[in-house]
Amino acid sequence: MANEQKKVDAVIVGFGWAGAIMAKELTEAGLTVVALERGPHRDTYPDGAYPQSIDELTYNVRKKLFQDLSKSTVTIRHNPSQTAVPYRQLAAFLPGTGTGGAGLHWSGVHFRVDPAELRLRSHYEERYGKNFIPEGMTIQDFGVTYDELEPFFDQSEKVFGTSGSAWSIKGNVVGKDKGGNPFAGDRSQDFPLPAQKRTFSAQLFYKAAEAVGYHPYDMPSANTSGPYTNTYGAQMGPCNFCGYCSGYACYMYSKASPNVNILPALRQEPKFELRNDSYVLKVNLTDDKKRATGVTYVDAQGREQIQPADLVILSAFQFHNVHLMLLSGIGKPYNPITNEGVVGRNFAYQNMSTLKALFDKNTTTNPFIGAGGAGVAVDDFNADNFDHGPHGFVGGSPFWVNQAGVKPISGLPVPAGTPAWGSEWKAAVADTYTHHVSMDAHGAHQSYRNNYLDLDPNYKDIHGQPLLRMTFDWQENDIKMAQFMVSKMHKIAEAMNPKAILGAAKKEGAHFDTTSYQTTHMNGGAIMGEHPSTSAINRYLQSWDVHNVFVPGASAFPQGLGYNPTGLVAALTYWSAKTIREVYLKNPGPLVQA
Repeated sequence: MANEQKKVDAVIVGFGWAGAIMAKELTEAGLTVVALERGPHRDTYPDGAYPQSIDELTYNVRKKLFQDLSKSTVTIRHNPSQTAVPYRQLAAFLPGTGTGGAGLHWSGVHFRVDPAELRLRSHYEERYGKNFIPEGMTIQDFGVTYDELEPFFDQSEKVFGTSGSAWSIKGNVVGKDKGGNPFAGDRSQDFPLPAQKRTFSAQLFYKAAEAVGYHPYDMPSANTSGPYTNTYGAQMGPCNFCGYCSGYACYMYSKASPNVNILPALRQEPKFELRNDSYVLKVNLTDDKKRATGVTYVDAQGREQIQPADLVILSAFQFHNVHLMLLSGIGKPYNPITNEGVVGRNFAYQNMSTLKALFDKNTTTNPFIGAGGAGVAVDDFNADNFDHGPHGFVGGSPFWVNQAGVKPISGLPVPAGTPAWGSEWKAAVADTYTHHVSMDAHGAHQSYRNNYLDLDPNYKDIHGQPLLRMTFDWQENDIKMAQFMVSKMHKIAEAMNPKAILGAAKKEGAHFDTTSYQTTHMNGGAIMGEHPSTSAINRYLQSWDVHNVFVPGASAFPQGLGYNPTGLVAALTYWSAKTIREVYLKNPGPLVQA
């Protein structure tokens, strides 16, 4: 029989960026808060202790900071006619676990959002007409605008210690010829820190992009360009470009993470408690399923516990949020046949393409130097910054050289036809490792009627619960967009005058490959929107069905973005938290009437 804990004002499920932000905001409001994190305790020490922390075999190959798939995973299939099978080896995407979640092992790329992408369907219908959006594509507006979120982007950047080059502040252009992005939304204030220095690869990319008529800019980075103290009093050291960001805890305290930037302040809060190794099984509801009473979880000793609370925040990784809502009966599960239901709807991913330019030995790029968010990008073909009309696809992509530190095990590009091992392979590695530049088209992925999440009827996790099932494959729109983007990015590579260019866009009929890494940018499944018939949560991230459940995270995105999701996740969480503090707590109930 489950043991019942002392009731608290709020229980938070998952302690990554969204959970940490919510915990800080709610304790500031005077609430008692318990955060339940399924993984172990992690922090800069001991997980980021030098030199053990820069061990590629332990972290990138054996994936120490990532989810243990032997305990819980997802099943995957390309279409509903197939039987899904479990994702047993971490490859295509890498969900984190432990204190900080994916916020501990992320790279640090810290974008906002293109304003048009927050009202994507409306924007496309206005500019191109309703018939331009393909049959079966289910893109939607977020239900909130860039202008509404701008103060919260600013707030999160000050917490993260973000480095960057502004283009315009309060309508005044300040970033021309200074590394700013002319396509970026207007800002109320400058970045907390100036942009990081450009690696040699980024310098090559910048010159080549300018030469072909594009508009390169410095990427916004949550890796500090200098010493910084954030708004919570947390201190950060300057990044030393060691190259061990993505997949690692930063030993320099230079990469923003919940552990570095928020947890030190929360440790001072007597009203806050973090419980690690606490695996939440479900959200407990009243008999009429209109209010949550808390959660049931399994503790580190394997004992079932009930944590009563007046407010439940689901702030776990994208598909864990969706999984818990389905297991708990919060919201109607999505049915792709009838196109009804909302939980599991609009699952989207990332449409990545990569090119590598190989040079002779007179061009040395030193790829082992790097920082997770440092680099130079081009937005000429991101969002709707170009005319999509002649091309027949929805979505855009930034291009970038994001030199994050190419590792000696996993970062060894060789020319086509090179043997997989032996003396010829060794010679090719020696010839290319310090003489190449890698660049990405980080394409936005759209949502479709037949890409969705539900409960698997065959497989269960370590606690006997059905696994989450992912039905997902590339669609014709994705292939068209990838091919267009690679053709445009190829011009930048050609302008560098390399001896060879490796890589190509997806071919027609290509299927999603679980064995090849894309990103860990999973979106949707518990999406925000303007009506309960097409969204699981409202514009404040509040469940339409259970008013005291809020669901921050990339699960709220109605479709994918060209940018990395973390910046928007943070801004939306601060936006939701402000409304909880100033409106909901004074009069609990639905914040939006359908």
